[in-house]
Amino acid sequence: MKYFLYLHISILLAGFTGVAGKLIQLREGVMVWYRMLFTVLLLILISLCSRNFPQSDKKRIFRMMGVGFLLAVHWLFFFGSIKASNVSVGVVCYALIGFFSALLEPLFLKRKFSWLELGFSLITIAGILLLFTLDFRYRLGIILGSISTLFAALFTIGSKSEGRFVPAWTLLFYEMLGGFLGLSCLMPLYLWYFSGLQLIPSGMDFGYLLLLAFFCTIGLYWFQIRALAGVSAFTVNISYNLEPVYSIILAMILFQEHHELSWSFYLSLFLIISAVGGQSIRSWLLEKKKAGS
Repeated sequence: MKYFLYLHISILLAGFTGVAGKLIQLREGVMVWYRMLFTVLLLILISLCSRNFPQSDKKRIFRMMGVGFLLAVHWLFFFGSIKASNVSVGVVCYALIGFFSALLEPLFLKRKFSWLELGFSLITIAGILLLFTLDFRYRLGIILGSISTLFAALFTIGSKSEGRFVPAWTLLFYEMLGGFLGLSCLMPLYLWYFSGLQLIPSGMDFGYLLLLAFFCTIGLYWFQIRALAGVSAFTVNISYNLEPVYSIILAMILFQEHHELSWSFYLSLFLIISAVGGQSIRSWLLEKKKAGS
């Protein structure tokens, strides 16, 4: 039960991430770079204050840093999707994570393939395709969001794999460090392609970035890593389909986005919530069966 509590706390924190991406005026690449910089600095400060500096062997550190780079790429495309469309469309695309996870987790983690998991995921595919074909305004945002979700699934699977061998704090630290260093190597190319960008955050953006780093990054992924110790990567990924619900409600309140959304969006959201509900009930029954055996 506690692992599902960790999972849903992380989902609640994730619900604020898309809203923060809309509020921050910086371009997605610059914003993600600052987010990871602030996160790494906060992690170093917390480690020094607690005298608990993360340690591991070099080979595993490089693997954890590689997983963190997948996260940085996911964030780039995720916030790019929001900038190209809106918060609601960007977070709805995250529902594809169940589909990617159902295909990739058995391959990378040597877990038995589940046709039922794939079936739930195909419901979310139907919802995304409905939105893509009926609302032409958001096609670029949907494409970027779909690419983002592929990297999110790979990141979750990588965290599940590496989290079996190291404490959650160690994994979180080296993932964020790897994401920051990897993104820093890409930034010259990014800034060359998108020339003339604002590079220094305003006072408001600086505050939002700190909140994004502490609550929606350190807090979010610490709870997610703890949840992965007790539930499958697929369950984590498909449960994260609830994130759009939180984000969309916040976007409607803060940005009045319900005026921009058509009936196809709401039908798509209904299909996604149906898939989440089905998988949640299935996971609960499996956990109950294990507890009784």
